Amino acid sequence: MELKRDYQLWIMIIPAIVVVIIFNYIPMYGIQLAFRDYDFSRGLAGGAWRGLHYFAQFINNYQFWDLMRNTVIISITTIVLGFPAPIILALILNQVKWFRTKKLLQTIVYMPHFISIVVMVGLLNVLLSPNTGILGQLISKLGDTDINLLASTNSFVPVFVISDIWQHAGWNSIIYLAALSTVSPSLYDAAKIDGANKWKMILHIDIPALVPTIIILFILSMGNVLGTGFEKVFLMQNSLNLPVSEVISTYVYKIGILSNQFSYSSAIGLFNTVINFFFLVTMNWISKRNSDISLW
Repeated sequence: MELKRDYQLWIMIIPAIVVVIIFNYIPMYGIQLAFRDYDFSRGLAGGAWRGLHYFAQFINNYQFWDLMRNTVIISITTIVLGFPAPIILALILNQVKWFRTKKLLQTIVYMPHFISIVVMVGLLNVLLSPNTGILGQLISKLGDTDINLLASTNSFVPVFVISDIWQHAGWNSIIYLAALSTVSPSLYDAAKIDGANKWKMILHIDIPALVPTIIILFILSMGNVLGTGFEKVFLMQNSLNLPVSEVISTYVYKIGILSNQFSYSSAIGLFNTVINFFFLVTMNWISKRNSDISLW
């Protein structure tokens, strides 16, 4: 009965379902490549079965712990520092009452999101260059020494995370602003009558209204703990910062595409996906048990 009643909605969602099946589920046929020796002449399913050989090869690789450490450090730092940023920004923007000023500020903080990763890394190279960069020269003068932030193992993660927050915090704040827009104005009026200042209204009205959204988005972010973006890390890499910038995604690219070890790289990618899925399911279970808010 429900299917018959809501058939219009199902018709509308059919294109999205078809896209997901074609681009997400059908390619899963290639997962078996992680368990086989890839043979160009026989295709994905024609190679000899190797079981967990390539997974063991990756775990026993001398670079395994370095890759895991670098990936986890970058991802966790991005989550810890980057996840609260759009929440704080949304709370601040929500306090701006002048309509035109609010729209102008929103536009300004949204714009960096539309800068491509290539252009973004190019800007970092230009700004942070110790010889010609404005920020690079300023930092060098303050520290009384020439420091190449993009070539330093100590500064790679801070530069990556800070630039990521600057680029995406504004755009990510949209969903929190949408959640705040559903708060009834009568709550603010009642709080003012009771003598509450802006800080108390944020603490007792705005933040509780955001909690369900925060939990859902945090669960989703935990599903990407080992999913550090490939493009930006790869473009920021150089021979000097490689000890801290080599992550699983860049290693898979070098092993799979550049070295043609397709089975090995597929196993590493599948290992990465399984770990991310484990974190997602675990965080979802913890959230559902403690707050009754979950993805399913």
